[in-house]
This record gives sequence, C-alpha cells and structure tokens, in this order.
Amino acid sequence: MIMEEMVFYDTMRQGLWIAVKISAPILTVALLAGVIVGLFQALTSIQEMTLTFVPKVAAILMVFWASMGFMTQTLTSFFQGHLIPLIAGY
Repeated sequence: MIMEEMVFYDTMRQGLWIAVKISAPILTVALLAGVIVGLFQALTSIQEMTLTFVPKVAAILMVFWASMGFMTQTLTSFFQGHLIPLIAGY
C-alpha cells in the first residue's frame, strides 16, 4: 500500500516536472515579449490592444514551432520510460 502511494506520488512529481520543462520556453518568451511591448507602450504612450496581443502570439508560435521536437522527445521518453512500464506492470 505504501509502495503504491510512493509510485503514484513519484509519477505525479515527474509528470509535473515534465510539464514545467515543456512549458518553460513558451512562458519565458511570452513574459519577455509582454515586458518589451509594455515598455514600448509606456515609452510611446500608445495604448493599442492589438499591439500587446499580436507580438506575443507571434513570439509564442515561433518558439512553439522551434521547440516542438524537444517537447515531443521529452513526452515520448517519459511515456516510454516511465508510464508504459508502470501500466504494463514491468
């Protein structure tokens, strides 16, 4: 019973860490783009709503496209190395 709880919590911990690793590049770029656009808006007094949205979405899409291989490889290795053997009972 205790071993099953340990396996459950360890799997949850690893899954959350994988989620952090996968989302970190996108969230970092979104933060940087937001700060840069906010700084630009504060310096120029331009308060356009699309000015905040479009650059952030463009930056997020570019980083997502660039890091898609890393995300896929990370998730695949987690599933093949940890979840599938756990489900199959190896």
